[in-house]
Amino acid sequence: MVQWVYESARQARGVDEVWIATDDQRVLDSVSSFGGKALMTSVALVSGTDRVAAVADQIPGDIYINAQGDEPLIEPKTIEAALKLVTSGSFQMSSVMTRLKNKQELENLSVVKAVVDKNSRAIYFSRYPIPYSRNPAPTSPADWACFRHLGLYVYRRDTLMRLRELEPSKIELGESLEQLRAMENGISIGLSLVDSVSIGVDTPEDLEAVRKMASEVLR
Repeated sequence: MVQWVYESARQARGVDEVWIATDDQRVLDSVSSFGGKALMTSVALVSGTDRVAAVADQIPGDIYINAQGDEPLIEPKTIEAALKLVTSGSFQMSSVMTRLKNKQELENLSVVKAVVDKNSRAIYFSRYPIPYSRNPAPTSPADWACFRHLGLYVYRRDTLMRLRELEPSKIELGESLEQLRAMENGISIGLSLVDSVSIGVDTPEDLEAVRKMASEVLR
């Protein structure tokens, strides 16, 4: 699974180096077995953002991308879309979103939802459907106000280093969503809308869905 993410990141335009950051020796050994580059980081780090910041201490750069290892179907074009929001100067931090496909995804607490303003800036992220519908909710996914957030972040170096110095926020801990730390401290996150089939593997059901989709890709 990690190798799929690694190879997709290598294919993305604008990406100079790809490293796997982990606190697990088994992952380190696996990356070495397929010829990838990896760094061991502390088990005390509480989020992927903190782990990327630890890598930034050793690997110099102006912009860092956090492509999460549990998104094996992430595509190079998806990474490029998020990267463009930062390299263009529009945002100091960015990510991506895609349209929800059905009511099951909307109500699934493992699927992170996002709402944005008219300038593609994130307003909020939640595991619950957002915003709350006081009146009967639309039945068509095309009419829903929220999108599915994908596990990918791009940061300018100074933003990344600022984030590492901030304490995990109450909202972040409540939702278990690291990006809310940035938002609670006034850091705007740009979201690019992409057409993607990527699925974050958070449950055994997610893993089976990814295996099925991967097998279709490899046919």
